[in-house]
Amino acid sequence: MAQVPQTFFDALAVRTWCGLALEALGRAREEIDAINVYPVADGDTGTNLYLTVESAFTAVEAVFAGYEVVAGVVVSEAVSGERCDGAAAPGGEPSLSDAVRAMAHGALIGARGNSGTILAQLLRGMAQVFAADGEAAHTDGRGLRLALRHAADAARQAVAHPVEGTVLTVASAAADAATGAEGDCGTVARAAYEGARAALAATPGQLAVLERAGVVDAGGRGLVAVLAALVETLTGEAAVLAGVPHVHGLRHEAGASHARVDATSGEAGSRDCADGPTAPEAGGPAFEVIYLLEADAAAVDRLRARLDALGDSLVVVGGDGLWNVHVHVDDAGAAVEAGVEAGRPYRIRITHFGAGDVHTTGAERPPRERAQRAVVAVVPGEGLAGLYTEAGATTVLARPGEAPASGELVEAVRRAHAREVVLLPNDADLRHTAAAAAEQARTEGIRVALIPTRSAVQGIAALAVHAPERRFDEDVVAMTSAAGATRYAEVLVAERESWTMAGICQAGDVLGLIEGDVAVIGSDVTAIAETVLDRMLSAGGELVTLVLGDEAPEPIADHLEARVRESYLAVDTMVYRGGRQGALLLIGVE
Repeated sequence: MAQVPQTFFDALAVRTWCGLALEALGRAREEIDAINVYPVADGDTGTNLYLTVESAFTAVEAVFAGYEVVAGVVVSEAVSGERCDGAAAPGGEPSLSDAVRAMAHGALIGARGNSGTILAQLLRGMAQVFAADGEAAHTDGRGLRLALRHAADAARQAVAHPVEGTVLTVASAAADAATGAEGDCGTVARAAYEGARAALAATPGQLAVLERAGVVDAGGRGLVAVLAALVETLTGEAAVLAGVPHVHGLRHEAGASHARVDATSGEAGSRDCADGPTAPEAGGPAFEVIYLLEADAAAVDRLRARLDALGDSLVVVGGDGLWNVHVHVDDAGAAVEAGVEAGRPYRIRITHFGAGDVHTTGAERPPRERAQRAVVAVVPGEGLAGLYTEAGATTVLARPGEAPASGELVEAVRRAHAREVVLLPNDADLRHTAAAAAEQARTEGIRVALIPTRSAVQGIAALAVHAPERRFDEDVVAMTSAAGATRYAEVLVAERESWTMAGICQAGDVLGLIEGDVAVIGSDVTAIAETVLDRMLSAGGELVTLVLGDEAPEPIADHLEARVRESYLAVDTMVYRGGRQGALLLIGVE
């Protein structure tokens, strides 16, 4: 994917960089996982970095997609990647500010693990510099130098107890080298890459656990790959990674040990990483806790102090009301409770560092037998997530503007722990992401069928006829048929003035969308919902499904139920609470 050399950094460069970085981390993922010994030897640093960049790449692609002309109509999307209203907006290309903000936001909400969280802060730090002048179409070498410096400083500040010999050291070295480079963006990027590569080679001499394992820092190795992609973006030439040291002696096999290093001293725990598995208590906390948090800065300052007292490897990144919190603790519940006190935590992920359900004894649980079949579904709100879970599905929560990456879907397929999996994306925009996840899961020996559900109400219909005792193909056909026989609609509020299939809408207008197209525009939510429902039922139907969002007017469900009961004979109505799902109302007609 050779690029045309350019002397400046613009929105297209952001897009290209994210794509090349994702490719580079994809190639290096297994190698980086294999050398992951600090702060926990859990063999997932490469995977975490890949998923973090994948989320950033997806967000940037969504911004560009918002400016593409499709069949003569320009479709507009929010910077976060959320479809704002299914309508159109003026064409053109995204600004540098739009692109870098999307990159930073995508990385923030998709950050995984210690290194992924730090990488998200590095990208956010760069974005803050690039977006400072919102009108600028591009930046030059000086701007890139400032961005790299601010990124390294911001990442170091986000870590409660910085340790040398880690990705922080590599980032600082890259910024130092860039500061001394005069010239265009390509020159600055190459200097940063060379500085990072030299710093990476020195990491075993700075951190004892790396030297004993005979490896360089895994997070730093990932950052070098990301900077190599930046060089290729700006020069058109692939940086030579062959000279990057990665294993000096012993090759650490991913997942082969659980040795730990104290985050404040850099000294290894009680057992060397080459000695084999270590019970969690031998060197540190047993759990990794990660969550997104909506909170103000003052509350986050208090949260940092509390979490720092609970555990180690504390990294809190973000700002402007949205944060990504990462910490290693023994009391995972206390870490989550601290987040609840600070604000609104969600997308909570808790990972045990021990094998099976090892806690403090080191005893292993026998491997759990795989189920024959499972359903994995993407759902837009907590209420629907609960409904799907009660029906036996493994869920992936997709909040407005935060579409899950393929890696999250693959993880959910693995979590379902079944030989056969039916995947319900429940969103037309997730079709390609779900297909990529299904393909990856198949390479791991899991039989996956992707049903192209375009709405959560179609997923409900499919789940209702799911019968695990049937043959797999028969079950998939029945679920696909039920989903396809369900027409879907949504009622939401327009975020900006836009062209739509039903005319021009203004910000704040209520829109009724049927099968993804704007069908009616108005000001009253209940009236719009009734119009949409009538249009859908004019073609017939047996069951109406209503999913209410948190901001839907309270009487709307009763009104629509009464409308169906009085005007449409033999049509039943089911009402569910979807929670914070983006749309005010989802409607399904079977």
